Amino acid sequence: MKGKVIGFELNSQDPAKAASFYANVFGWKIGESNWGYHDVETGGTDGGISKGPHDFPHGTRIQIEVEDLDEAIQAAVAEGAVIVRGKMEFESFYLAYLVDPVGIGIGLVQHSSKNQT
Repeated sequence: MKGKVIGFELNSQDPAKAASFYANVFGWKIGESNWGYHDVETGGTDGGISKGPHDFPHGTRIQIEVEDLDEAIQAAVAEGAVIVRGKMEFESFYLAYLVDPVGIGIGLVQHSSKNQT
């Protein structure tokens, strides 16, 4: 199984302040809020800024794209990862949040084939 980093999430309890900081200091383009999530264009690897949930109130998570989310979750758990949020379905992708064996939060993403033509 292969996985590649496709993005990041910056979580804080003041996402507007974080968005202003990254826009003003680094020139990142910050999108309008969608479900409390702001898309971010960096000119390199893109990501997002949002208000952190109770289980991840602040910090950075990388997003790793996998071919089979269920298989990746199973392999990660077998290697000591803990599932924070199991497989969630969105319009064009599936997403799960895990914590690796040393405490680093990651997101696993599988693009959905149901919306591809």
